[in-house]
Amino acid sequence: MYETTIRMDHRSAPDGATPSKTVDTPWLWALPPKTHDPDTDPNSAPIGGKWLWFLPLRALDGGWRRVRKAVRDGLLGPNAKVATLGSTFRGDPTRRPVIVYTADHRDEHDVRRVLVALRDLGVVCALSYKTDEATELGHYGDGTSIYTSPAGTTLLIPRRDTRS
Repeated sequence: MYETTIRMDHRSAPDGATPSKTVDTPWLWALPPKTHDPDTDPNSAPIGGKWLWFLPLRALDGGWRRVRKAVRDGLLGPNAKVATLGSTFRGDPTRRPVIVYTADHRDEHDVRRVLVALRDLGVVCALSYKTDEATELGHYGDGTSIYTSPAGTTLLIPRRDTRS
């Protein structure tokens, strides 16, 4: 296991908590055993990123159980979260995001490692990878990811900058 920085105020979800039945909190979190809060670390910066996996509600609990276990076992990134039925998620109401974090979006090797681990868990749909900075700036939706991975592959495709 490794120690990691967490930018959010949260606690690990109880083992029995399921996103499809939780309405009193917007997110459930998975954390490894050792974590610390960056508010106490003056050197922390918003360099993290995240893989975004949108699951239909009928598959949400099973997908979340696999991700939560993998985070706790140290197989994915430093933490993960899932939107519950109590979230204010504004996307497709029949889906919720499972978000798997990496410590540094600039570390392409680790971004790819987490992608491969997600595929090994059975995640086969297309995925997007976004920086924490983009989220902090309020950037959501199409065009905000810096990588995508087509369904069923471990290809890491950088976003094309269309602003040139």
